[in-house]
Amino acid sequence: MSIKIDAHHHFWDLNRTEFDYRWLSAPGNETICRSYLPDTLADHIQQVGVDKTVLVQTQHTLKENDWALDLAANTDYIAGVVGWVDLAADDIEDQILHYKEMDKFVGVRHITQDEPDDNFIIREDVLRGLKVLEKHNVPFDLLFYVKHLHHAQHLGQMFGELPMVIDHLSKPEIKNQRLDNWEANIRLAASFPNIMCKLSGMVTEADWNHWSPSDLKPYVEIVLEAFGPERCMFGSDWPVCELAASYADVHHALTETVGALSECEQDDLFGGTANRFYRLGL
Repeated sequence: MSIKIDAHHHFWDLNRTEFDYRWLSAPGNETICRSYLPDTLADHIQQVGVDKTVLVQTQHTLKENDWALDLAANTDYIAGVVGWVDLAADDIEDQILHYKEMDKFVGVRHITQDEPDDNFIIREDVLRGLKVLEKHNVPFDLLFYVKHLHHAQHLGQMFGELPMVIDHLSKPEIKNQRLDNWEANIRLAASFPNIMCKLSGMVTEADWNHWSPSDLKPYVEIVLEAFGPERCMFGSDWPVCELAASYADVHHALTETVGALSECEQDDLFGGTANRFYRLGL
């Protein structure tokens, strides 16, 4: 097995009042309403043999980029940071050029799923921002609900040179075992070779108290068939996953589900794809 990478996790520090953590106080989130910092994750990744990680933003503020990059600079296992820039800002290019200078800044994400406008990602001002990302070859994470997934086809047509990755399979309704409102659009997204998919965030879309790897399997199999392992990457979505499962449980569920893949295919899924997509140089 080559180097293993967790392509999607978060940190937050509830002592930092400049960040908006109100969502952690929502009913049901009590389990994860505390600070999670690098020391907390180290034992988890060591337990399952993960070597490096990608830290992903949770805030729409440039200040979190600076905080996350500082954590990364002082944490050997963090290989990259997916931060945030204001895609609709007039100075979007200046923001990108500033952070491209940072060694561990490897991509951008916007929490599209929480935007009141379901068509946010195809607004003209946002598309201009994505064009700037494409110009500077900065990867972009697509955080969608199922209702947004049809936009991936439009983005694939518009931005053929922009590396994009769908987070959490676009959050299919695993608890309700629904495929009908998701499968066609995930396959359409996969028809664009610059779009990848993270096999992450599934346990929190399943029944938190009664899920099993078999619940995830139909979704994993469709994504693997559509994208191929060379365009899929493992992500723990820790600590959000702790609403439904431990870090080790999430890792074990995916390893069990993809056990029939060849060693080379598993190398891609558990590290190679993320290394290439985010240009981690590992």
